Amino acid sequence: MDQKSKLRLIAVAAIMASGVAQVACAQAQPEADNSATPGLVAEPATTTALASALLPAQAQVQTQVQTSALTPDEVKQSAAGNVAELQQLIKGSELSELRTTYNASYGTSLLFHGKEMTYYVALFQQKNFWRVIKTQDAARAEMIYRDFVRQTVQLSNVEIRRTQLEAQKAFTERMIALSQGRANRLQADLDVARQQQTIVANQQQQTRAEALTLAQQKTAAQEQLRVAQRQVRDLQRQLESGLPAR
Repeated sequence: MDQKSKLRLIAVAAIMASGVAQVACAQAQPEADNSATPGLVAEPATTTALASALLPAQAQVQTQVQTSALTPDEVKQSAAGNVAELQQLIKGSELSELRTTYNASYGTSLLFHGKEMTYYVALFQQKNFWRVIKTQDAARAEMIYRDFVRQTVQLSNVEIRRTQLEAQKAFTERMIALSQGRANRLQADLDVARQQQTIVANQQQQTRAEALTLAQQKTAAQEQLRVAQRQVRDLQRQLESGLPAR
């Protein structure tokens, strides 16, 4: 219930109390004329009647004030209109931002419209209003704000968890890529080493074969050399045969 409604209720209660008081005065006036000086009013009787009339009216107004807190049904019924009203006010410069809390993409703001002494509590996601509560009760506004903050914490848990999992997945994929790149480089190095090892082994085998051939050729050449040397000596002896000795 807004301030204007409260004022109307108080006015109605006052009118009702005034009517009852006038009736009580009218009933008390003849008795005063019969038992007292003309022109005087029996004040005790009037005061008692007025008090009796005011008590039910005050109790009714007090009950209305006590039940002025928005119920869930009232919140649902007024949410759409309050959203449009707040969006319209934001276009101007009459709102003051008192508090704002963010949890992931969810947030809650407590706004104050000083011209109307009205508080707006807004629950939003990614800057889009979701629910807006309007009240002129500062304590109630703070209570709703705290409740909305609690809701944003709960709502953001899944989103925060998703963000964390996305980051972990991206990190794991990056580490996999790094590890795979490292593995590919190591495999390439291993392939080069194996190829080089094969080349070296083939070279070693070829070198050993060449060395063996060279060794055989050397042996054969040495044998040929010995044969040639013997032949030279024999020819030399034959040539020198019959010549005087030195």
